[in-house]
Amino acid sequence: MLEALNLPTSVFAHDTEVVIRRATRDDLHELMRLLSDDPISAGRGDRARDADQPAYEVALDRIIGDPSNEIIVVTDAGGAMVGTLQLTLIPGMARRGSTRLLVEAVRVASTERGSGIGSALMRWVMDEAATELGAALVQLTSDAAREDAHRFYTRLGFVDSHIGFKYYVKPGL
Repeated sequence: MLEALNLPTSVFAHDTEVVIRRATRDDLHELMRLLSDDPISAGRGDRARDADQPAYEVALDRIIGDPSNEIIVVTDAGGAMVGTLQLTLIPGMARRGSTRLLVEAVRVASTERGSGIGSALMRWVMDEAATELGAALVQLTSDAAREDAHRFYTRLGFVDSHIGFKYYVKPGL
C-alpha cells in the first residue's frame, strides 16, 4: 500500500532542497521533539519526556508495521529533521469506492515555520503521494484553535467542508 510511495525524494522549499523520506525507529527522539515543539501538542501531553519514550516506541513500531500507515519526515541539507506528518490510506465504499489519503500530525520545527517546508511537504502529499497511491481525496483535520494552520490549508486549496467530532474514551472502562 504505502510502500508504493517513491521515497526518498527531494523537493524545494523556496530555494532550499529538503528530503522527504520514511521515518525509521532511529528517528524516534526527533519525532518526539517535533511533537513537543508545538504548544497545542505539548498541552495534550507531547512533551518529549524520557518516561514517555516506551509509549512512542510502541506507536512508531505499530505505524511502521502497518502497510496502510506511514510516518514521513523531512530533513534539511544537513540531515536535521525539520518536519513530519503521518499518512493513512483508507479504502472506502463511499464516493463509488474511493480511497482517501488521511494526513495527520503535520509538524514543522518552530525555527523553520514560514520557510516553505510545510507547503512543499503538503504539495508533495497532494500532487505526488495521492496520485501514486490512487487516492481520490486527501483529507485532514486541524484543531479549532489552529487558525494559522487553517489559513495555510485554505491557501493550499483545502476546503473546510465538514465538522469533525471526537469522543475521548475513558481508560479502564
